[in-house]
Amino acid sequence: MSIKINKQILKICFIITVLLLIGILCWYVGNPLVKFASEPEKFRVWVNSNGVWGRLAYIGMMILQIIAAFLPGEPFEMVAGYAFGTLEGTLLCFLASAIGSIFVLLFTRKFGMRFVKLFFNEDKINSVKFLHSSPKRILLFAIIFILPGTPKDLLCYFVGVTDIKMWILILICSFGRIPAIVTSTIGGDALGTKSYILAVVILILTLLISLSGVVIYRIISNKHNKDKTDHQF
Repeated sequence: MSIKINKQILKICFIITVLLLIGILCWYVGNPLVKFASEPEKFRVWVNSNGVWGRLAYIGMMILQIIAAFLPGEPFEMVAGYAFGTLEGTLLCFLASAIGSIFVLLFTRKFGMRFVKLFFNEDKINSVKFLHSSPKRILLFAIIFILPGTPKDLLCYFVGVTDIKMWILILICSFGRIPAIVTSTIGGDALGTKSYILAVVILILTLLISLSGVVIYRIISNKHNKDKTDHQF
């Protein structure tokens, strides 16, 4: 009994330590990086003057955004397009997103729903619980995750507590972000090259695609949650 209690205490202490580290990083690193994201021209000058280290700093920024969950990802993706161009920006975003997703999945697989609840409230968690019980959960998760506009951070945190194989989750959580990343980096690149008409067109298309993604996600979520409720009666 005492061994189990000690293990629980160690887990709690580890989670608290991780949260403190995330908090410190958000305060001392996240704040300056968010400021950089709001001033893309200064960020481009800074990364170009720092070469490889500038790129590594950006990757760290994106990893932090995915782990912290409450930091918005789209501004950082647009900044990548602005600072690095579409191709390099997309590659950097993809690499950082893959690493960040792996960290999240490992943490949630290790510490379970208690860790997820530190970042998301009960209502949000309940909205994706159908991914835990649906026999088609892998297909549903892949479809939902690849759509721009869907809550990818919530989905990535939640699926870590399911029994879906880790390698499948890593593939979906990494490659499923590509459509959203590409649209954001193309828009950022257009702004960086002063192609303002193209930037506006891409922004409008991105908004339309994201709204479509939100609608499809809600339809799927409502349908499966309704079916689950009906079966309970």
